[in-house]
Amino acid sequence: MEIAGNAALVVVDVQQGFEEEKYWGPRNNPAADGNIAGLIDAWQSGGRPVVFVRHDSPKPDSPLRVGYPGNDFKPYVEERRGKGGGAELFVAKSVNSAFYGTPDLGAWLNAAGVRQIVVAGIQTNMCAETTARMAGNLGYEVFFALDATYTFDGVGPWGWTLGAEELARATAVSLHGGGFAKVVRSAELIAAAA
Repeated sequence: MEIAGNAALVVVDVQQGFEEEKYWGPRNNPAADGNIAGLIDAWQSGGRPVVFVRHDSPKPDSPLRVGYPGNDFKPYVEERRGKGGGAELFVAKSVNSAFYGTPDLGAWLNAAGVRQIVVAGIQTNMCAETTARMAGNLGYEVFFALDATYTFDGVGPWGWTLGAEELARATAVSLHGGGFAKVVRSAELIAAAA
């Protein structure tokens, strides 16, 4: 795997509201936060661009709603903002894709000549996956750091339920098998970016 010198790390929705287990239910991958932090550190120390994305939920009961403490980035993310040697962007959004936020992520990446992105964050099968799918559709080379994401058990139609780990695996198969992204581990990315 080759990581470009200007490959952008897109850190999706690593917010305090996702700690509210009563709202979301059980999560998978307890190592995700450490892996996300490791990717941010590697990208910042290498002078590569980092994008911090925040979900501003329009739902009045959401732990991610504006004005509620859960809307804030988790402390390990907040303390890393502004610390890198490369360009940095903050994007606020209210839908699943970071490409539909403010300011315009695609315009910023294109202006910087970025053609390769790494996606990490929360939730694996929601905003992280949607951002990766859209990036793939837009022609970016996308690496999806599966172990630097996590999600929660889900309920679908007809009473169907899937556990968080099953949903994460489904995301990995859909993204990788569908050609949207290369699904990789964070250690591979860190080694390739060194």
